[in-house]
Amino acid sequence: MEPHRKELLILRLLKEARDGYLSGESISHRLGISRTAVWKHIQAIRKAGYHIESSPKKGYRLNPDFQPFNAYEIKGLLETELVGRTLHFHDSVDSTNTVATALAKDGAQEGTAVVADSQKGGRGRLGRRWYSPEGVNLYTSIILRPDLPPQEAHKLTFLAGVAVAEAVEEWCPVRVELKWPNDILVEGRKLGGILTELSSEADRINFIVVGIGLNVNMDTRGLPEDVESIATSLKEVCGKELSRVHVVAGLYSSLEKWYKRFLEEGFEGVLKRWKDYFGFEGRRIVVKGREIVEGVCMGVDGDGALVVALPSGVSRKVMAGDLEIAG
Repeated sequence: MEPHRKELLILRLLKEARDGYLSGESISHRLGISRTAVWKHIQAIRKAGYHIESSPKKGYRLNPDFQPFNAYEIKGLLETELVGRTLHFHDSVDSTNTVATALAKDGAQEGTAVVADSQKGGRGRLGRRWYSPEGVNLYTSIILRPDLPPQEAHKLTFLAGVAVAEAVEEWCPVRVELKWPNDILVEGRKLGGILTELSSEADRINFIVVGIGLNVNMDTRGLPEDVESIATSLKEVCGKELSRVHVVAGLYSSLEKWYKRFLEEGFEGVLKRWKDYFGFEGRRIVVKGREIVEGVCMGVDGDGALVVALPSGVSRKVMAGDLEIAG
C-alpha cells in the first residue's frame, strides 16, 4: 500500500550508505524518531521485500544487489507532481481498475495510482480477459478527474496511448504503433492495452480510471495459444530485461505531461501526436462492433472517430469497435 514517509527516508539513507552499515542511533538522530520507531520502520521495509542485514554493534545494511518491485522503489524515482504521488501497491488484485474505481468512489484525489504485481481478473475491452502473470509485467490504473462532459471521456484513451508510446520509445528504440482505439503494438504484435472506465452524471465526469497493461519482461513462448499468437513484450523486442520500476516511473511522467497539455491546450495536440503512431491509414480494414464495417481506413476525425471509406464510395464514421486488417 502507500509507503510511510519515514520508511522512504530510511530507505534512502540505507541506499546512500552503499555497502556500509548505518546505525540505528544515526537514523534515529537524523529523522528525529526513537530507536524503537526505527526498528518498526525497518521491519515494514523488510516486509516490502528488501534484504536488510542487522548487527547489534554496526546497525543496518541494505543489500544493494536486490531491487524489489514495490511502492518504495517507484516512489523513490517519481518526478511527477500529480500522477502516482499517492500510490497503492498490491502483490495481487482482481483488477487494478476495480481497486482504483473503489478508491475513486471513496474520494481518492486525482492522480492516485494503483499498481499490482499480478491480477487474478485482469480485464480488457468488452469484458475480455487480460493475461496478468506475476513478476514480469506492469498493471496500473490512474484516477483522473477532468472537467469535461462525459461524451469527451474517450479522448483520455488517445492521451494514454500517446503517453505509453512515447514512454516505450524511451526504453526501446523500436517503432511503436497505436491501433484504434486502445492497443499498443510493436512489429504487429500486442505490447499493451488501455482500458478507460467512466463514472459520470448527465453533464459532468465524476472520475475516469485509466487502466494500462504493458508486457515488460514476459516470455510469450509457451503462453496460452490465444495469447502467444498475438503478444510480445519489451524484453522480446529489446533483447534484454527492463526494470519495471523505471518503466512505471517513466510512464507516469509521460502521462502527466500529456494530461497537463490536454487540459491546457485541448485535444488537437494529443490527436496530432496520436496520428504519428497510427499505422492503418490507407489500408483495407474490418471493424467489428454492433455491425461489421469493411472498407479503406481514412484515419480518424477531430473527435477520434474512425473514418472508413466503404466500397460504395460513402464514408462512415465509427465510434466503437475492434479494428482488424481485412483478409
